[in-house]
Amino acid sequence: MPEIKYEITKELGKLSETESGWAKEINLVSWNDRDSVYDIRTWNKDHDRMGKGITLTASELTALREILNKIEI
Repeated sequence: MPEIKYEITKELGKLSETESGWAKEINLVSWNDRDSVYDIRTWNKDHDRMGKGITLTASELTALREILNKIEI
């Protein structure tokens, strides 16, 4: 399997954290030297291991925000 290169270009916020220190975060991440995208996933404390996640472009994030604003929580 080819190596995946990534760089967290901006840490935007932590959504939650487990007792073991893994945190679900939203960040701007550049994957394989591409433009940064919004990324939601779990990371260990050192950001050298990650769990499964989702990436969103700015337009997808805007669409998600509009949907979330309509939901009554």
